[in-house]
Amino acid sequence: MSRFFDLVSKPARDMGTTNVPGATPAALERRSQLIKLDSNENPFGPSPRAIDAMRSALAAAGSYPDDDCSSLRLKLATHHGLPPEQVLVTAGSTALLSLLCQTLLAPGLNAVTSERSFIVYSMAAQAAGAHLIEAPMRDDSFDLEAILAAIDSNTRIIFLANPNNPTGTVLEAAVVERFVAQVPGHVVVVLDEAYYEFAQHFATLRAVSYSKSLDYVRQGASVVVLRTFSKAHGLAGLRVGYGLGPAELLGYCARMRNTFSVSSVAQAAALAALDDRNHIQRVVENNTIQSRDLSQGLSALGYRVVPTSANFLFCDLGEEATAVADRLQDEGVAVRPLGPWGAPHCIRVTIGTPEQNQTFLSAMRRLGSPVERVRSRA
Repeated sequence: MSRFFDLVSKPARDMGTTNVPGATPAALERRSQLIKLDSNENPFGPSPRAIDAMRSALAAAGSYPDDDCSSLRLKLATHHGLPPEQVLVTAGSTALLSLLCQTLLAPGLNAVTSERSFIVYSMAAQAAGAHLIEAPMRDDSFDLEAILAAIDSNTRIIFLANPNNPTGTVLEAAVVERFVAQVPGHVVVVLDEAYYEFAQHFATLRAVSYSKSLDYVRQGASVVVLRTFSKAHGLAGLRVGYGLGPAELLGYCARMRNTFSVSSVAQAAALAALDDRNHIQRVVENNTIQSRDLSQGLSALGYRVVPTSANFLFCDLGEEATAVADRLQDEGVAVRPLGPWGAPHCIRVTIGTPEQNQTFLSAMRRLGSPVERVRSRA
């Protein structure tokens, strides 16, 4: 029995460790030299406007930031056509996930999502002492009927990542609308649209309707929409996200928020990033073109690739993925093996710049096709 086992809370005891084995200075230095295609980061980084805004904000770093993120909140409200009280800015959208769980969940209650979805849902629910129910998938996408069937009297939240991380699959607007209409009144639907800009661009090119999520918010539905500046805007290191939803619910969440959680530098960067439409256009257009090239390259090597609506690809290797990911690191490229998501034969690959993607595909070719690797082990 360890020294603090009886002192910490049950959720803290039950949750898995987040320590990273081997995170020595040498290992961290080696990782810094890798092409990082494992964290869905924007390969172009922040816009020049955001960088200039960060530099200007540094002079005021001796003062605490605006706790309410007033300027950013007002700008987001105008941007989305909502009153400011229906906008809550947090330290990344993951912080709002935690706030929603702290506000709505407790021991004996549960949240529902799909298997093979965003791993933070489980962490946030467990930290609140609640249980996360994971409904089975269907064809690499959500089985909404299974999710509805999993709801019981103790359910308070449904998490729908749209597009889903790590599969990249998307639910079209009409499908989500029918789903939301069937959810009972004691349940809040959280529509996690972290990859909104990418999905919207793909939907336009494919002539489909992606999201009407803000309509639900305007209609007063029990829906919270999550967005982030970490992906298309390239501000992952600054931690800025926000939620759009019922004013009363977001007000309760705001009570649970840490004081001064979003830095003044982050707020300034997000304000500037919101205006740089040219940067966003460059990012999403590169992503669309490179997703095609990357998918074709992996398919030509014999791998199954799921069509994406995000800035990453879900790739089934047909063999244990961790070993392949380790060999790719030796080739200078980091990808994400998906064993913790319940997909031990799959990897998630961030769509990078043309040069990064070609380096990754070249490394995959050097490893050989799945058939060749099986033969080499025979």
